[in-house]
Amino acid sequence: MSRYTAPLREMRFVLFDVLQAEQVFAGLDNSGHASRDLIDAVLDEGARFNEQVLAPLNKTGDEEGCHFENGAVRSPKGFREAYAQFVEGGWSGLTAPEEFGGQYLPEVIGAVFKEMIDAANLSWGTYPLLSHGATESLRHVGADWQKEVFLKPIVEGRWTGTMCLTEPHCGSDLGLLKTKAEPNADGSHRISGTKIFITAGEHDMTENIVHLVLARLPDAPPGVRGISLFIVPKFRVSRDGVVGARNEVSCGSIEHKMGIKGSATCVMNFDGAEGYLIGEPNRGLAAMFLMMNSARLAVGLQGLGLMERAWQNSLAYARDRLQGRALTGPKRPDKPADPLVVHPDIRRMLFTQKALIEPGRALAYRTVMLVDEAERSPDPDARKRADDLLGFLTPIVKASLTEFANECCYHAQQIFGGHGYIREWGMEQLSRDARITTVYEGTTGIQAMDLIGRKVLQLQGAGLKLFGAEIGAFCAENVANAALAEFIEPLARLTQEWMELTLGVGKAAQSNPDDTGAAAHDYLFYSTYTAYAYYSVRLLAAAANQPEDFRAAKLANARFYFQRILPRAHAHAAAIRSGSANLMSLPEELFV
Repeated sequence: MSRYTAPLREMRFVLFDVLQAEQVFAGLDNSGHASRDLIDAVLDEGARFNEQVLAPLNKTGDEEGCHFENGAVRSPKGFREAYAQFVEGGWSGLTAPEEFGGQYLPEVIGAVFKEMIDAANLSWGTYPLLSHGATESLRHVGADWQKEVFLKPIVEGRWTGTMCLTEPHCGSDLGLLKTKAEPNADGSHRISGTKIFITAGEHDMTENIVHLVLARLPDAPPGVRGISLFIVPKFRVSRDGVVGARNEVSCGSIEHKMGIKGSATCVMNFDGAEGYLIGEPNRGLAAMFLMMNSARLAVGLQGLGLMERAWQNSLAYARDRLQGRALTGPKRPDKPADPLVVHPDIRRMLFTQKALIEPGRALAYRTVMLVDEAERSPDPDARKRADDLLGFLTPIVKASLTEFANECCYHAQQIFGGHGYIREWGMEQLSRDARITTVYEGTTGIQAMDLIGRKVLQLQGAGLKLFGAEIGAFCAENVANAALAEFIEPLARLTQEWMELTLGVGKAAQSNPDDTGAAAHDYLFYSTYTAYAYYSVRLLAAAANQPEDFRAAKLANARFYFQRILPRAHAHAAAIRSGSANLMSLPEELFV
């Protein structure tokens, strides 16, 4: 009974009014063909595909799940046919370079389309998900023959890609991995080991699957400095592109999960499988991060898609469901009760969803647009600035949108009441699906440590300084803007406190490294609420030329955010200032 309609008006407003996408595209290399007319047509057709093809399979795919038998995985009914339509429509190569068969539209257009996919059918969307990351790794570190042989079929959609990192004995600590890569006389390698939690590691949608596998060469140094990256196809592929017999790679089982049941999460066994080194020896982790960073943004978009669908359905239910009377008197006197939407607490939950979705969407699109700027800007300094800002914002996007997806799906269930717990209404599926988004491609804790440890302290706040300066410039430009007056001063004050908190954490960490880890979670969310505050005001500013009802909605959204959501940042600031003693002073043996 859950429905999805692509929010094209909001998507276009963010792209063209808030982020000025047309002007940005005009200044990028190889983006001249990304006209407004073309983009509008792509978004319209993308909405049709997702609403009519993928969304109807969301519930049935969840109920049926994947089937595993004798090492083979069969996807839920309709998934394979939907993938064929996806490929036929050219969606698999939407943002890939033309030289490899793609359309080379800006990455941010692919992100908008991906938000639609994830709202329509998150499980289905995991099958082509990692193909994008594989494309990025092959493009940047693959040899010419590898690009020709492996990249083109992935772009065409005939093959898909995976990312094989985690092993049974090690999760995020990749320095412990044991998978081996033994060289052959012909320059290939024999890959042996077991990988777990491999999304779409085995399925029935494509002719071949290209696994990008982290493994160790015989003479590799210990730890993460000794990891290399290998291409290991499901079916052997020669250097001239000839596909041969089944490789020595197999699916040992699929996981039984609480959510994304239509997505195959596989245990993959490599038993001397033929593979090819990609990039330099012992530099595999750097190559894999090209794929991982792409995946982290992609998972953030998964959270955004789930938030949007939860919001749409809970709003529709709140308008239709009659229950109780408004505290100020009947609003529907001709009915036996008023709709849920008249009650303040229902409004609180609806507004919370809306106040997190809208700035979250703007932040996500802006971050993906930085991918375009970092790669396609003709100005080297502009590329460097975009890359610094991209690195800083990526963990915020991934963590905030996935954590808020859980919050929004929870609110949707609350609005539905008992029906929110019933499968037929669809909210319990959204809640189950949302849980994994905070875990895979790096838990929220890993994102927090990446932000404070690497992107701020290790890199001396390069991205933070750029983002802080951007907010400062926006506040200075709008200090006399009456329409924004109630927000500019609080935003400027919040940004100043952000910088002070950062300096405080850095100073404390010099004498006690535990202070960095103790502050990480709260620093991540203080950063998140500041970024969302900025984009809430940006959305309102960009609505100045929109119809009155649209402006009124954006004003109400900004007020709700600043008055009811943003105060959360103060609690995070207090937690940061409390240091690490409240976490670390209790001896381990007394931790009972």
